[in-house]
Amino acid sequence: MRVACMITLTDEERTALEKYARGRSTPVRLMQRARIVLLASEGMENKEIAVKVGLSRQRVGGWRKRFVEQRIAGIEKDAPRGGRKPAQRAQQAARIIAATTQTRPDNATHWSTRTLAAHLGTNRSMVHRVWQAVGLKPHLTKTFKLSNDPHFMEKVVDVTGLYLNPPEHALVLCLDEKSQIQALDRTQPGLPIKNGRCGTMTHDYKRNGTTTLFAAFNAASGEVIGACKPRHRHQEWIQFLRQIDAETPADLDLHLIADNYATHKHPLVKAWLKRHPRFHLHFTPTSSSWLNLVERWLRELTDKRIRRGVFRCVGELVQTIMDYIDKHNAHAQPFVWTATAHDIQQKVQRARNVLNKLTSA
Repeated sequence: MRVACMITLTDEERTALEKYARGRSTPVRLMQRARIVLLASEGMENKEIAVKVGLSRQRVGGWRKRFVEQRIAGIEKDAPRGGRKPAQRAQQAARIIAATTQTRPDNATHWSTRTLAAHLGTNRSMVHRVWQAVGLKPHLTKTFKLSNDPHFMEKVVDVTGLYLNPPEHALVLCLDEKSQIQALDRTQPGLPIKNGRCGTMTHDYKRNGTTTLFAAFNAASGEVIGACKPRHRHQEWIQFLRQIDAETPADLDLHLIADNYATHKHPLVKAWLKRHPRFHLHFTPTSSSWLNLVERWLRELTDKRIRRGVFRCVGELVQTIMDYIDKHNAHAQPFVWTATAHDIQQKVQRARNVLNKLTSA
């Protein structure tokens, strides 16, 4: 009579297996194998485990034995399979890759497995296997933008210098507006998160107005000065500059990093700055919002508090934003900037060289 292998787990193995068994992104096969080992470690027999995981008793016994022999590494990868090598795939792979990367269908922007299979006279499973083997994903794209600012490097050197070597007796503040923040109320209540199910919210909503957040991020401390206003004209920008003037130590110079929005360069703004000599404005290059640290903080605000929020009026939205700023400032931490101007120049130049090759081809 055969006796199933006894399994004893270490704490590290149990932690790893439990993570696999309940992980939402874990492949189903690995999840099943982890459950098999966990149930076996509790003393269950193969036939009982087979009923729980929905596999045959033979397969359960095989993975149980493999774990005993190879531990976790044995179940993380499939066992090598016998049989001959896929000769047809080797013949078709070059054609599939060339067609995917060098051609486009007549009536679409990219190939799908079905359209490419029909075009090449093969089957969609073959196309899928080749794409998966070489990492081709025609349905996905990434966005990029290279700045065409004629003073790009001059501005990069200026801004990165403020981050890496800030001036003495001065504050470096990163400023920006997040305009048209909508106070959205859902038309129906959503379901809360629970085991095995994420939270839900309706796709449709009711608009209850908008607000604009003016934010100044202190590069040294991570604290934020914020104000919500109904519009984002030069008048509101000057009001926000006055607020910064009132909420920062009067004996310190203020170096403000901002983008090239026309409001920031309005004649009345320039006149106000002349009357307040402790303010020094530094502009990021065009199409280079990534150079402004406040953008990183605004993304956190959106992800953590606004995108999934429910707001019945603009006042409720404004109060939520200001509460978030207060709680952030209570435990503020700065973002550490590490890229030098030279590093940025090299990276941009590499990207420009590739872009030039594509446009000249």
